[in-house]
Amino acid sequence: MNHIIALVGMCGAGKSVVSDYFKEMGYIYIHFGAVTMDELERRGLEVNESNEKKVREALREEHGMAAFAKLNLEKIESALEKSNVIVDGLYSWSEYKVLKEKFDEKLNVLAIFTPRALRYERLGIRDVRPLTPAEAQARDFAEIENIEKGGPIAMADFTVINDGDINELRSSLDKLPLN
Repeated sequence: MNHIIALVGMCGAGKSVVSDYFKEMGYIYIHFGAVTMDELERRGLEVNESNEKKVREALREEHGMAAFAKLNLEKIESALEKSNVIVDGLYSWSEYKVLKEKFDEKLNVLAIFTPRALRYERLGIRDVRPLTPAEAQARDFAEIENIEKGGPIAMADFTVINDGDINELRSSLDKLPLN
């Protein structure tokens, strides 16, 4: 039986790096944030934190707090028929509940935890969409207060601490008891 690993973690925790690991293991990759990027392009908006936030919030206003899960259900179902699936970017409690209700035992939630100071440091130097500490903190607050990101983190089936280098992270992922 194929299964889904849905990644949850604060911005800069290392979800993209973990996604790359699972892609190398043959998982089909689904990025919830692609919906935001597609909508930015459709609207002709520049890719930046301010526009991304506006679009994310507009999508949730239109489709509810489970917007990204709902908008990706068909992709997940199709991918799951072929392979294991890695979902990058489970954000809200509502998204968690939609995925859990739909996929139940096929779903594993993996929380990636990185201490805040280290996340902010990494976010400041990343190549794609770097954030200042103030931008990172504002995003943290918005994700915790507005979309209840803490719920999926608290309900995760597994948690990996990402406070070392990439080899330590990969070693931690190798030890996960996934089916």
